[in-house]
Amino acid sequence: MKPLRTFRVIPYLPPALESLRFLAYNLHFSWNVETRTLFRRMDPDLWDACGHNPVALLGQIRQERLDELAEDPGFLAQLERASQQLNSYLQRDTWYRRYRLSHAVEGECYAYFSAEFGLADCLPLYSGGLGVLAGDHLKAASDLGLPLVGVGLLYQKGYFRQYLSPDGWQQERYPTNDFFNMPLELQRDAEGREIRIEVDYPNRKVFARIWKAMVGRVPLYLLDTNIEPNSQYDQDITDELYGGDQDVRIHQEMMLGIGGVRALRALGIHPTVYHMNEGHSAFLAVERIRLLMVEQGLSFEEAWQVAKSSQLFTTHTPVPAGIDLFPPDKIDYYLGSYYRQMGLSREHFLALGRENPGDFQSPFSMAVLAINMASFVNGVSKLHGAVARKMFGPLWPGIPQEEVPITSITNGVHVRTWVGEENQALYDRYLGPEWAEAPPSDPLWQKVDRIPDAELWRAHEHSRARLIDFTRQRLVEQLQKRAASTAEIQRASEALNPEVLTIGFARRFATYKRATLLLHNLERLKALINHPQYPMQFIFAGKAHPRDTAGKELIRQIVQVSRQPEFRQRLVFIEDYDMYIASLMVAGVDVWLNTPLRPREASGTSGMKAAANGGLHLSILDGWWDEADYYQTGWPIGRGEEFEDRAYQDEVEANALYDLLEKEVAPLFYQRGSDGLPHAWIQRMKQAIRLNCPRFSTQRMVREYAERAYIPLSNSFDRMRRNNFQAARQFTRWRNHLQENWYNLRVLEVRIENPRQPTGKPSAGRDSQVQEVVMAGEPLTVTVEVQLGSLQPQDVIVQAYQGSVDDKGQIQNGRATPLRYVETVGDRAIFCGQVRYESSGLQGLAIRLLPFHPDMPDPYELRLMLWA
Repeated sequence: MKPLRTFRVIPYLPPALESLRFLAYNLHFSWNVETRTLFRRMDPDLWDACGHNPVALLGQIRQERLDELAEDPGFLAQLERASQQLNSYLQRDTWYRRYRLSHAVEGECYAYFSAEFGLADCLPLYSGGLGVLAGDHLKAASDLGLPLVGVGLLYQKGYFRQYLSPDGWQQERYPTNDFFNMPLELQRDAEGREIRIEVDYPNRKVFARIWKAMVGRVPLYLLDTNIEPNSQYDQDITDELYGGDQDVRIHQEMMLGIGGVRALRALGIHPTVYHMNEGHSAFLAVERIRLLMVEQGLSFEEAWQVAKSSQLFTTHTPVPAGIDLFPPDKIDYYLGSYYRQMGLSREHFLALGRENPGDFQSPFSMAVLAINMASFVNGVSKLHGAVARKMFGPLWPGIPQEEVPITSITNGVHVRTWVGEENQALYDRYLGPEWAEAPPSDPLWQKVDRIPDAELWRAHEHSRARLIDFTRQRLVEQLQKRAASTAEIQRASEALNPEVLTIGFARRFATYKRATLLLHNLERLKALINHPQYPMQFIFAGKAHPRDTAGKELIRQIVQVSRQPEFRQRLVFIEDYDMYIASLMVAGVDVWLNTPLRPREASGTSGMKAAANGGLHLSILDGWWDEADYYQTGWPIGRGEEFEDRAYQDEVEANALYDLLEKEVAPLFYQRGSDGLPHAWIQRMKQAIRLNCPRFSTQRMVREYAERAYIPLSNSFDRMRRNNFQAARQFTRWRNHLQENWYNLRVLEVRIENPRQPTGKPSAGRDSQVQEVVMAGEPLTVTVEVQLGSLQPQDVIVQAYQGSVDDKGQIQNGRATPLRYVETVGDRAIFCGQVRYESSGLQGLAIRLLPFHPDMPDPYELRLMLWA
């Protein structure tokens, strides 16, 4: 029965408690200990039952309890403290105000688009690391005071909830989210009407309304298509995260990218920078170009330049299989009306998403589209940056792989969210309340050594005990739901030992993460777990994608092993992994285990969270761990080797893992002083906190995005839009002229003056069998004569490219030295400079030309390079 009218009913709060509503609707509570403990204090059982959702808590708590709290001086004092903390947080000075505000461009604003956001377990809009990273990004942007807004989709069912069948096979259920009982606010206009946008799909329009979640200072806007007059199919566009087939996926990505741009405009927000977090939102560039053409009268090339100047793309994918690819006919069907409005042919538009534009059968890649639409592209760790340069290198033909313009900004974690309550109290006491925002260079971090060993260990033992209590409770609940026997339930209630070395493994169950590497030799694992002096125990958690059968099989194998008598008290699997379970695990385990196939872990952030709590990391050298101090803060498995034989690799690395656990990890943990404390272990914990907490935090990460991307791109966009986009129009004319004449360039002569070469004797040519002798450190003078045709000397960069020569006769790891323009003689432009070789051995020298323009900071942007 449909209602005649609907009402939004809000809970009645006594006047003394009204500020609870203010606290409940700002996700600041997800990283503020005072506010979380305040809500927990109201009704601990209901707080847990509500999924730690303060809005639902206020709606369900008994009125008598609210009246009691309104008369409780202790509770009112804590409420006042929490309210003051939020108000102080929102009003305090920030890094952005100090660093940028006085010279920010007009209307400076950064829009961060992501398909998922992990902000709190009560807002299930995430599937794993990508979403949690996006949530931490918003939190750090709020801490730093950046003028940033988030844009995403509001999923009616979110990502699935996990439970296991009796034989350990993952099952999925999809509970419906009640947005009106979440920390969300529906956006309305001045007359109180819902603000709605529409997106054009083939033969119809799809409408979406906009919700807002406040993340400290940062608003996150979320689109919801589950409204009339949309058809049921269109209402389901925002039904499930990563659900459905390719058609559903392209519907979602059009709504995210195109709808997201339209939503910001409807809200009166006009960003100066757009950040595409993965390729899901890349269609935003298509919409921006279309709008610039329609509203500003720009050509496609001019509009593309303006849009590109203010867009960046972060790739999180180290393998081609992780990239969204769509068949050309689907792109033609769904985006045809858009590219026709822009005056593009079908093949021209499809070329924007193809690695090889001449391959008319290749699919349309969202990552390639994002790269082609961005002026800043980055991976998420140093190693991943190298992997991305190799994977996408063909987009820049002729450019050495190490110079492909894909950089890296290593991921981080929001430490106030992920450091346990006991540890936060310790850090506040001994480091000061500003520790969470202190950069790695701050002397504050040296004070970690002043934390008494006994206090740090006691705080960690409390966290471990809480984790084990929760694990036992969750295991019992899992068994009760499956109608297990009383004996099984009793054993589960006694699983694990709070005094034993505890190792955690929790993440998405993709096959390359090798969750079952630990099970490679069960006899050896059995001996480790039941060692008479150095026992250990393992806690596993994580989800496989509903369609990932191989990932589900990994979970089943772990569950089957955990049920064997020799393992069931020392190895467990927790169902339905989420942010709350993650927070307990990263604070409570002694060691975080990570066993991916190198180099397929783009970054990984769970180990960073454990490290910020003093957890030690035991991992393959992949992702972030490859650039950490892995000897002082944990243990590396292997030395970064890469194998061709997978079976051999598993054998080698499993044995290395067992050896480390048996000979180094466990003995160090159980090595106790006369006071019963593991002082050597605690020293490593302090190193993990001191070295990893500031270096792998989102404070550092987001500042790096601001300094290297947001601020430069905002400045670039501001230059492009001034005076009716005059700079964009001029640059486009220059670019077209250069591209038309580039292949008329000729390097006519290269002269190299070697002080060891007899005067008058010509330098040996490239094909000569004579090898000249050069003394390390001595200058070589290089003179290059270039025929520019209709180009000007200021249109090109001439470089000497030098480096060692490999066994294939190629310069490897080359270094470029720019040559200065000297003069033009006739039709010859002369460039000159000096180079030096610092290393001995067989070295090479080459000459190359690149385009140059002051509005093109990246000389590789046009993907043109001429080698002499």
